[in-house]
Amino acid sequence: MFLDSGFMKTIDILQRTMSTSVLRQEVIADNVANADTPHFKRREVAFESELNRALKSYDPEPFPAALTNRMHIPFYRPKNYREVKPFVHLEYATSYRNDGNNVDIEKEMVDARENALRYMAMAQMTNGKLRLLSIVLR
Repeated sequence: MFLDSGFMKTIDILQRTMSTSVLRQEVIADNVANADTPHFKRREVAFESELNRALKSYDPEPFPAALTNRMHIPFYRPKNYREVKPFVHLEYATSYRNDGNNVDIEKEMVDARENALRYMAMAQMTNGKLRLLSIVLR
């Protein structure tokens, strides 16, 4: 019962987002380390948009469907947000230099800073939620 509460859902989403930020930092560091490697293609982590899509699927159905038999296939099924995993994809279509490398150091530094700020914000939110829990348990 407590594990299905809104509080635990929030903690779970924060934990998943923080884990994705750690993975994103590793990918950014790998991109920066290979900035001078010929034919290296940068990688990027996709997670937040798919998580947002899964969370929006819990909204009420756009139109209710009447299932008159248990064998009927429902029109609308919410996607479980716990099944959403971060995906690392290769950006192979672009090339910034003659040697085929597509790593832009300035963009990577901006992405690294944005990721660090996002991680710190998630850590502060998690800390605040756990502080509230400790107050309740006292």
